[in-house]
Amino acid sequence: MKSDPIAPRRASVAVDVGGVPVGGGAPIVVQSMTNTDTADIAKTVAQVAALARTGSELVRITVDRDDAAKAVPHIREKLDALGCDVPLVGDFHYIGHTLLREYPACAEALAKYRINPGNVGFKDKKDRQYSEIIELALQHGKPVRIGVNWGSLDQDLLTRLMDENAQDAAPKDARAVMHEAMVQSGLHSANRAEELGLRADKIIISAKVSAIQDLVAVYTSLAQRCEYALHLGLTEAGMGSKGIVASSAAMGILLQHGIGDTIRFSLTPEPGGDRTLEVRTAQELLQTMGLRSFVPVVAACPGCGRTTSTVFQELARDVQDMIQERMPEWKARYPGVEALNLAVMGCIVNGPGESKHADVGISLPGTGETPAAPVFIDGQKAMTLRGPTIAADFKRVVEDYIEQRFGRS
Repeated sequence: MKSDPIAPRRASVAVDVGGVPVGGGAPIVVQSMTNTDTADIAKTVAQVAALARTGSELVRITVDRDDAAKAVPHIREKLDALGCDVPLVGDFHYIGHTLLREYPACAEALAKYRINPGNVGFKDKKDRQYSEIIELALQHGKPVRIGVNWGSLDQDLLTRLMDENAQDAAPKDARAVMHEAMVQSGLHSANRAEELGLRADKIIISAKVSAIQDLVAVYTSLAQRCEYALHLGLTEAGMGSKGIVASSAAMGILLQHGIGDTIRFSLTPEPGGDRTLEVRTAQELLQTMGLRSFVPVVAACPGCGRTTSTVFQELARDVQDMIQERMPEWKARYPGVEALNLAVMGCIVNGPGESKHADVGISLPGTGETPAAPVFIDGQKAMTLRGPTIAADFKRVVEDYIEQRFGRS
């Protein structure tokens, strides 16, 4: 059965975030967020730089108190000195209006402000404090992400919609009402920002929840009701494979339907774990869906009883490690190398066929097979490798192919 093609991207207004285009048909943007104390300038600079090197095109940092706001311009300066020009997004809650007003250098150093309409202010202070943030964004010429969140939804709005639903002749279930509250919160806040003078090309909306079907329902409704750029993310996705699978499933469904202009994998890192994992997984989702290319792809078989030798597993790992290590240099020297497809297969069943489909592929001998490894280049058998240096020889073949194919450009 033939799979459905990816739907055309939904119409959205283009937003310039520190030189990175979001929406308006631009490539889907990968972003991430630090988990350092922003007031610790050295640690925050190091993590932002690591995220940017991995491929994060926007990096969000927490701005929650005076010391954090004071640190932001210094973080920007140090990143610039490192040659790291990734735009910084400030994450504001509760006192964002105060911090932006009292620390104009912070407001200027950030490329975008992220605010949550559910906690920007309460009761009579809400509109005044929200308006102040929008006015400061206008003053500094910055875009704003209006980030509605399931865990901090505007309770006054939710209560009103629940009451109205209870009076309806055919009431919806409570979850559907919460979906509507999420959508209305984002749209009402965006409309209010436009009333205050912020143009649509300075507004991005997100509506994050922690369950897949809820996320799909909310963003599908948002996409039908507005043309603002949309940021996708499953909030509090979880740790390890659970968080990766859940985020991939949720965002994969939406991206397949053309919904989404920028994405983040909100993964819980292992204690002391690598924060850049959320960047790599976001890139892998976009690349495996055929929406963008970031690094060469390595196809490798899972192994079975025919492949009791670990040679093909070790070679697949070595090739992946080589790509990760060499990619910064390759990207600079060989434009287009990210579209390269490699294959490392483990036996004669699918090995030769899969290798022919790759740009460069190798079929290693399985259990009981002749100890020879045919190599295929652009679909044709090019050579056969043998002996203890197969891994080194194959990596050299890959390097030579990259030079010959991409070096000329």
